[in-house]
This record gives sequence, structure tokens and C-alpha cells, in this order.
Amino acid sequence: MAKVKTLYNCSACGAQSPKWAGQCPDCGAWNTLVEAVATAVGGEGRFAGYAGARSAVRALGEVAPGEETREATGLGELDRVLGGGLVAGSAVLLGGDPGIGKSTLLLQTLAALTGRLGVLYVTGEESPEQVAMRARRLGLAADDLSLLAETRVEAVLELAARERPRVLVVDSIQTVFTEQLQSAPGSVAQVREAAARLVRFAKQSQTALFLVGHVTKEGTLAGPRVLEHMVDTVLYFEGDPGGRYRVIRAIKNRFGAVNELGVFAMTETGLREVANPSAIFLSRHDSPVPGSVIMVTREGTRPLLVEVQALVAESHLSNPRRVTLGLEQNRLSMLLAVLARHGGVMVGDQDVFVNVVGGVRVAETAADLAVLLAVLSSFRDRPLPTDLIAFGEVGLAGEVRPVPNGEERLREAAKHGFRQAIVPAANVPRKGIPGMDITPVKRLAEVMERV
Repeated sequence: MAKVKTLYNCSACGAQSPKWAGQCPDCGAWNTLVEAVATAVGGEGRFAGYAGARSAVRALGEVAPGEETREATGLGELDRVLGGGLVAGSAVLLGGDPGIGKSTLLLQTLAALTGRLGVLYVTGEESPEQVAMRARRLGLAADDLSLLAETRVEAVLELAARERPRVLVVDSIQTVFTEQLQSAPGSVAQVREAAARLVRFAKQSQTALFLVGHVTKEGTLAGPRVLEHMVDTVLYFEGDPGGRYRVIRAIKNRFGAVNELGVFAMTETGLREVANPSAIFLSRHDSPVPGSVIMVTREGTRPLLVEVQALVAESHLSNPRRVTLGLEQNRLSMLLAVLARHGGVMVGDQDVFVNVVGGVRVAETAADLAVLLAVLSSFRDRPLPTDLIAFGEVGLAGEVRPVPNGEERLREAAKHGFRQAIVPAANVPRKGIPGMDITPVKRLAEVMERV
């Protein structure tokens, strides 16, 4: 085997150096040289058994659009997040905190696919005995599941080219390494090079690839940022490890909607799909309570009902606190200023706490109206009706702007038994919603008169 040549690239300016140095000789930056493999010019980069055609320039009109065939995974919530199922040759990166259930989710997926497709589970963190114990504990019928305990990427690709699986899982990318680099597994160079080889194999062999990735303390995927650019789909598995519910969210998806949401419940027999996520995020109170408002947010293609809670209390600090959980804090400060200017309600000497129940993060501006109603309800100590929902964007001039898919949100709320709604005037359906009293508003002053 010919000796592989390594070089060092500067992450600041892109210059190359044959040896490592503390300072880049070109730009002078310190500690920016990263180990990489020198790519041979003219190399085909194909694996044995998957020799594809040489590259050629083609006119776009000569290329016939291919049909995107998908394979159901057996887990409806995972299919929803992926955009309808697995796409041949796609690379999916699944990240999450330790113990959140990443390996359990993929093991259940492979067990459901074993009878229909050839699958291969590559484990670099656990022994085959540990994987077998987990499958037995979950009660999975996975006796025919192909299992490989290996961390060397060359061995993984060689065996995968021989077995030719339709679905390949590598758990995890931080444990896989290539012999062509001298750095330790999990380093930036190793993660980048190993992922690049696995993704290249998936594209050339039309194998659906799952890469499991760890996250840092800040909640981002460990390793180089380019790792997310290499793959087609990036999924985050979120939730409290001590809690019951798990949420899988699509951050990047070339084959489906971004920010799509899938909800699972962790049980003794593994992850169970939650068909009606709105039910777990709604805490129906026995009697109306101040500071609680139900809003309809939209996660990907799914409308979702969540409860927004606010607590307004007298502050003893010179600078009152503004605390948000599940919402952007700067957005809350702006809304309080709008409430003071156009609603005549001053809360400058009050501590304001806003929380989205269930740990859901709401990034869209449709939550503005619900947040203001919750703050106003808590400040006046006057509860709102329990069958009321509200959504809409509030501008700096006090106007209430429409949000996308307003009719779909209203129908979802009516399905759950809500009979009153305060929404932007432009979001009111022409034919109305049977059984629902919809109040259209155009400005914040109209909202104040209504409540």
C-alpha cells in the first residue's frame, strides 16, 4: 500500500503547509493548521464494486428529472421529519445529548426495516453483546439484523461494499477514524475525513446513511461545521433525559420541510410515536387561571397547539428582569414596549417571566399576540376563557399582522374543542369555522377592548 501523504491546511486563509507549525506562514494566524489528506489529482475516488461513469458536462435540458422514491422506516414520526421516508443515497446526521435515545431510535428503525431491506448497524461505542441486550430489552424482532463492531473507516467501507446494504448506520461519527490521518478519533480532521468517505460511499452506492453525532455543552453538533454541509439532512433529538417525551427536529433537509417536528414518548419498550402532540403540550386547568393563553404555532407542515404562560410580579430591582423560556428574550422586550406605547399598560417596574409549556421552542412571530395577552392577563390578574386561542404578529406601530396558514391553525384549534379565537383580520376564513367564534383584530387597541 502506497504511503498516504498528509498536509496541513490553515482554517483562516486556506494556505497549505507540509508540516505542522504553531503559526501559519502565510497569514500569521496561530493554531489554525489542521491535518488533512492530500488528494491525488485525477483520482477517480470510486469504491470496488461501485464504479460509476466518468464526469461529463451535460446541458440541463438533456437531463431527465428522476423520480424520488422513498422507503418508509416504520416510524411515522421519523418519516414525517425526513419528508416522507428514506431516500436512496441520502446522508442523515442525527445529533443529541448523551442518553437521549439516538441509538434506541435507530435500532428500532433498523429492526422495522430488516425484513424488507438489507441493513447494517456499525457500532463504535458499544459491543455487539450490548446492542443485543438493548434489542432484547426493547422486545425487537431483530435476529437477522447485520451488526458490525468497527471504528476503522476503511474496514467499514470494505465490508459495506461487500454486503451492499440499503441502509447503513454508523454510531457514532466521533468514534470512527481513518488510517490516513495520525490525529486521534473525534478530532476535527478525523471527523471531517471519515464523514466525507462515508457520504461519498452512500452517494455512489445509493445507500441510505445515518450518522450519529454527539453535541457540545452549547447544544451544537461536535466536530467541524462542514459536517452539517456534507450531509443531506440534519436532525436534532431533543428532550429532558429524565423526562418522558422526546422531540426530533429537522434543522436541514434537502428532501423535505425544515423545522419539521416529530414527537416520541420514551417507554420501557423503547420509543413510541405520539400521534397527537398538541395534547401533551396543553395543560387543561380545572378553572381559568391568569397569565395562560393557548396559541397555534406551526412546526414544519404541522400546526401545534401550545400554552404560553406569563407571570408579572412587582420587581425590587433597579433593572426589572425579563426572562423567557422557549421564546426570544429580545422579542419580549420589544412587545412590552409596544404594550406600553399603544396599549397604555406600563410594566417597566415589573418582573416579567414568559414560558412555553412542554419545552417547545417557538421561533415564529405568530406568538406575539398570545404573549401580550398572557402578560396582560397576569398583570391585571384576570384569567382569559379556557376555550380561547390567539395568534398573530404585532408590529412596532401597534398593528396586528397576519401569519401564514391561518385557516389551518383555526381548524386545528377547533378540532381540539376551542370555541373562541382572536386572530388578525386577514387570517379570518371567508366561510368561517363551524362552532368557533372568531374575533378579527387589526390593531392592539382592538385587542385591549376585546379582553
